[in-house]
This record gives sequence, C-alpha cells and structure tokens, in this order.
Amino acid sequence: MYIFYLVAIAVVAIDQWTKWLVVKNMELGERIVLMEPTFALLSHRNRGAAWGMLEGQMWLFTIVTIIVVIGILYYFHKEAKGKPYFQLSLMLLLGGAIGNFIDRLFRGEVVDFADVLIPVINYDFPIFNVADAALTIGVVMLIIVLFLEEKAEKAAKRKGE
Repeated sequence: MYIFYLVAIAVVAIDQWTKWLVVKNMELGERIVLMEPTFALLSHRNRGAAWGMLEGQMWLFTIVTIIVVIGILYYFHKEAKGKPYFQLSLMLLLGGAIGNFIDRLFRGEVVDFADVLIPVINYDFPIFNVADAALTIGVVMLIIVLFLEEKAEKAAKRKGE
C-alpha cells in the first residue's frame, strides 16, 4: 500500500527538478521549440491558480491545499484499500498538489513551462508543468475509477435482486 507513496514522491521530485531546470537555464518568457508547431518549452510564472485565476490569494491556496492533502490521505487510507487504480489516482493528485504548493510557498509563484498547441483545432493549451499534468491525469483516472466502481456496484445489486 505504501509503495503508492513513491508515485507522489516521484511526481514531486520530477516536477521540482524540471522547474529548477527552467528557472536556472531559461530567461522568463524564453521559448524553445521542441516539436514545431505542437510543443515548446516556455518559461512562464503563474501567481494564481489555473489560467492565472485568483492571483495573489496565497492564503486561500494554502488553506485549500492543506484541505486537499488531508482529503487525499483520508481517502487513500480509508476508501482506496485494495483498489490500486484508485490509490494511484490519489497519489498523482497528492504529488501534483504538493509540487505546486512548494512553488507557491518558496517562490510565491508557480513555474510553468510546457507550451502545447493542438493543431487540428488550432488551440493553444494553457502553459502547464509536471504537477499540473499529474493533477489532470489523477482527476481523469479518479473519474474513470469511480464511474467503473459505481457501474460494478449497480451490476452486483441487479444480480442480487
């Protein structure tokens, strides 16, 4: 069960390492194209939440992050036992939440750097980082896990009737 904590630790470590690389090796606003036109590194800072919302509300981010971390740990230990995909999704969420929280706590802003363009629909996706990616993957996994769990429970109830 505790092996899943390694996922959260790995997310935080990779997130902080990649952010450190960007801060140390790129000027703010500098863009390095890796795959034209779909993927580039762009040194960017975000003082708010997703898409810059709630900029400067550090106290709010601190409270929300503490509540989220407590909630994740509670569900991990009380509800996710024996459910590896549920556990994995929660640890991705934990790693992502802690990764961005470290930035807010020590830098006063979050370092973002992944710049993605979806050419088929010509959509320039908001700049993100490893913690953001882990949060997104964790949420999607959690939704799928809960949906499948609910579907299995309904099927079991129908069998039992």
